[in-house]
Amino acid sequence: MGQKVNPIIFRIPNTKGWRSQWFVSNKNAYKEYLHQDILIKSYLKKKLRDAGLEKIEIERTSDKVIIHIYTSKPGLIIGRGGAGAEELKKEMIKKYLNTEKNKTVQISIREIKKPQLSAGVMALNIALDLEKRIPYRRAIKRALDQIMNAGAKGAKIEVKGRLDGIEIARKERVQAGRVPLQTIRSDIDYSRAAAFTTYGVVGVKVWIYKGDIFGDKKENNSNKENNK
Repeated sequence: MGQKVNPIIFRIPNTKGWRSQWFVSNKNAYKEYLHQDILIKSYLKKKLRDAGLEKIEIERTSDKVIIHIYTSKPGLIIGRGGAGAEELKKEMIKKYLNTEKNKTVQISIREIKKPQLSAGVMALNIALDLEKRIPYRRAIKRALDQIMNAGAKGAKIEVKGRLDGIEIARKERVQAGRVPLQTIRSDIDYSRAAAFTTYGVVGVKVWIYKGDIFGDKKENNSNKENNK
């Protein structure tokens, strides 16, 4: 029987990093922090669904809780004069971080320079297109063209559910280029999203292959710059 593994988890810590970074020695604190992280990420994914959200990383130190939000539309989150980010920070403290009174809460909003190479952004875009009743074949093929034109070496998109309102759910998949899922050094970005249509929920999965990573990624980037 075959087994399916999340491509991000499969590559930790070789080419991918943890999306929650903290350490505790108390078991009770571990359960509390883990529960807080799950609630925070679930809430932000729903609230910032239209803001081109890619991923959320949570970092905890002895005196700080930093929530890193990666998005293709930072202006929608920051708001005029930073009012949106400040309001989001207050909501996080009130709902989920009210027990961390001795820690400073920070919201770090980071812009994605190439959203077409972000699996999270593209999966959400496809889901939003399906909710607008755009034909699924047109939505996934347009997204695939955008990914390949942005410089990806390969991409795969899969949608599953009652496509176009058919009675029996089925799966449709398109692919371009190479997507080597079993090679750990391959830089694979993966994400999934859900489209809430009138016929039910349609699942969307996106894999983007950006190339191979040999050794330290930072060293590779610095060597390229020196060779120019």
